Amino acid sequence: MFKVYVPNPVLRLHLLKSDSMSAPLSLPLTPDQLFGPLYFDVQLSRIFGDSKTFVDCVPKMNPADIVTLYEIQKGKPDFDLLSFVHQHFILPTSPATDFTSNVSVSTVEHIEKLWDLLTRPADAPTEGSSRLPLPYPHVVPGGRFREIFYWDSYFTMLGLKQSGRLSLLRNMMDNFTYLIDTYGFIPNGNRTYFQSRSQPPYFAQMVDLMVELDGPDALTHYLPYMRQEYNFWMSGSTALSDTVSASERVVQVPGGLVLNRYWDPLTTPRPEAYPKEAEAAQQARHMGISPAEFSRHIRAACESGWDFSSRWLADGKSMATIYAADIVPVDLNCLMYYLENQLQKAYSQSNNPQEADRFRQLAASRKETIQRLFWSDTHQFFMDYDLVNQQLTPAITLAGVYPLFFKLATPEQAGSVHDRLRDEFLQPGGLITSLERSGQQWDSPNGWAPLQWTAYQALKNYGFDQTAQEVRRRWLHLNDQVFKATGKMTEKYNVVTTDAAGGGGNYPNQDGFGWTNGVYLQLLHS
Repeated sequence: MFKVYVPNPVLRLHLLKSDSMSAPLSLPLTPDQLFGPLYFDVQLSRIFGDSKTFVDCVPKMNPADIVTLYEIQKGKPDFDLLSFVHQHFILPTSPATDFTSNVSVSTVEHIEKLWDLLTRPADAPTEGSSRLPLPYPHVVPGGRFREIFYWDSYFTMLGLKQSGRLSLLRNMMDNFTYLIDTYGFIPNGNRTYFQSRSQPPYFAQMVDLMVELDGPDALTHYLPYMRQEYNFWMSGSTALSDTVSASERVVQVPGGLVLNRYWDPLTTPRPEAYPKEAEAAQQARHMGISPAEFSRHIRAACESGWDFSSRWLADGKSMATIYAADIVPVDLNCLMYYLENQLQKAYSQSNNPQEADRFRQLAASRKETIQRLFWSDTHQFFMDYDLVNQQLTPAITLAGVYPLFFKLATPEQAGSVHDRLRDEFLQPGGLITSLERSGQQWDSPNGWAPLQWTAYQALKNYGFDQTAQEVRRRWLHLNDQVFKATGKMTEKYNVVTTDAAGGGGNYPNQDGFGWTNGVYLQLLHS
């Protein structure tokens, strides 16, 4: 059983001084656990076009009673599985189902209307629902994503700040501290089937938004939550040794330095992506790849938020070669550096010089390692590190801008990254995600809002204002163009052929869309 560590109120104060954690929490059951044979029959029969539909259904009665009824009725000659599901479950709806866009208004006016459409009230606990209830209103991404997503929310919050929706922004922050309090970390999203993994750790960045609103005292207020976030990501450190190079989300690289990776302890297909992943796991088996290891790498890639990309594929093309859990990602370690840096500042403000000094040293050590380990002299770019083969991976992606975003690159490194962005990544609609066309959605020709903002700010940090402004101009123009043509703000965009939709991945391009709205407003006011 995956262990989630939960800080109680007394421990929360103690976290200011130590790494202690409390006892594991008993986790709610996931849909596959709750509904057993019914779940598998529904997913394998493909009665819904999207495998996320059934796991988001809400039972109308006790789950065990529904399973009993199913066992009794399923053998009858006139039994219809779809009718049974409709009879005993409330099917999920998409936020934009009844919404009609007015393309005569500006993109900003459209986004302001979308905030109301994408906002959800506090959740009421419902027996058998996969939703982990949140105590405050929140913004969902849109489309099939009917719950909050961790890293999406930071970019959404940038837009809420620009829109002056500060109460809703605070509600979002309160929900994340609630999740840390309740589960010991921030899950991928507030669903039971997300309980085994997180997403890129942007909580320290969210704290910056609160510092902007409330002043430096916000650092002290959020210190215990940041510390618990850090404890979660660094759990397993004591298991590392000369013979054990990886444990949970931590790895030991040459020189004995401890860095981070994406990881999920479970080794089964994701409930929300069944049966496609079950089939893929079996195909991997025929290629001599363990289905358990295949699923673990799939899940690790999902924790990264980049699901999926040639970045995680050994051959850059086939999902069967995924090895995400063996990769030490440059962007993740930049985010962890920032978390360590924030903790140093928060401890200094809290008059705890011993802990402040410890995190100052940790951040400094990680900064030096990022500059050295992830830098490719050959490609003149920051790249991920292959832990098993102890060398850089071949993937050249926009993850390489994170050291510039967090001001970790030397001026010479930044100059080389800039040149590559300008000459190879910059396209008519903005920046492509990678230089590969693998058919995966986190590759060319797609561009994604969070990476446009990250690259824009990264370039600004090192004085490359002209290229930064060109990224900004092209991305905003593409968003405007697509909105006028379709009435939509979409999850991703084709930045190479700007009159074509973003594609790839395991589901259609989604409309809404939280982080696209947020980045649009942030760039517009930058």
